[in-house]
Amino acid sequence: MGQNVPRLLLATMAVVLSATMLTGCGSIIADHLPTAVGGLPEGGPDRPIKQSNFPAVHDFPTPRASTVLTDAEQKKLEHDLIAARTRTGAAARAGTRDD
Repeated sequence: MGQNVPRLLLATMAVVLSATMLTGCGSIIADHLPTAVGGLPEGGPDRPIKQSNFPAVHDFPTPRASTVLTDAEQKKLEHDLIAARTRTGAAARAGTRDD
């Protein structure tokens, strides 16, 4: 029994490895299989020739044209946001809307 364990482990690892390797080929192989064995149905759409509108994982977006806010712009923005929050809170407590 002790000698069968390494063989069983090796066989299991071989099955798992081959199954893992074949999963990457599944979509390519499925294009060429007959419908009866799991291929694409007759009259099914072809794979798109044009690349998708969504970027690939390794494609980076173009750099932004805008720059970082200066300290004065940051302080003004914070002040404006605090003022808007205060106005909204006061209007909500009064039960009116500030349009």
